[in-house]
Amino acid sequence: MTGLIFYTNPMSRGRIARWMLEECGASYETRVLQYGPEMKGPEYRAVNPMGKVPALDDGGTVVTEVAAICCHLAERFPEAGLIPAPGARGAFYRWMFFASGPLEAAVVNRSFGFELPDDPQARGRAGWCSLEEEADILAALLSDGRAWLLGETFSALDVYLGSQIAWGRQFGTLPERDGFDGYIGRIMTRDAAVRARALDDALMPE
Repeated sequence: MTGLIFYTNPMSRGRIARWMLEECGASYETRVLQYGPEMKGPEYRAVNPMGKVPALDDGGTVVTEVAAICCHLAERFPEAGLIPAPGARGAFYRWMFFASGPLEAAVVNRSFGFELPDDPQARGRAGWCSLEEEADILAALLSDGRAWLLGETFSALDVYLGSQIAWGRQFGTLPERDGFDGYIGRIMTRDAAVRARALDDALMPE
């Protein structure tokens, strides 16, 4: 399949979308944008009004947000087997949007030094819990010794949420839990993951 234009920067969440493209075996054009005026300028804002990468133009249909890009590509390339069959996607969507919502919020808030208030009523209004609790939730998901997040089948969820777990441990933004290191080792040695990293690393400034 052709007609995919991938807007990215090698120092961005675009690395996750790149991995997903490689897992799909997609043919795509890469357009690298620099932070600053180029990414925030009117030409790119016509693609993504937020002026952020990544973005994917699929024959005129623009998809932004990494979770959405991963879901779109999984459905666009069903032969890659990266999404469960229709009617069996409950767990897939549950954990995909847990990652893009509560987990992302907890990680970003911690990085900025923000903490939820101690008041239980106030905490209940938030769409996330503490980072420690969320790490426990992820560890419980892997506690039965499963190879991948959905069980025995690798999916786009492992690309997206798996990347968050790996980055969280690499940069110290996610607490260590049993099962994380072994899981990270499995996902990061996949051929598509290695290939995607090489492509992005080659674009890094010297």
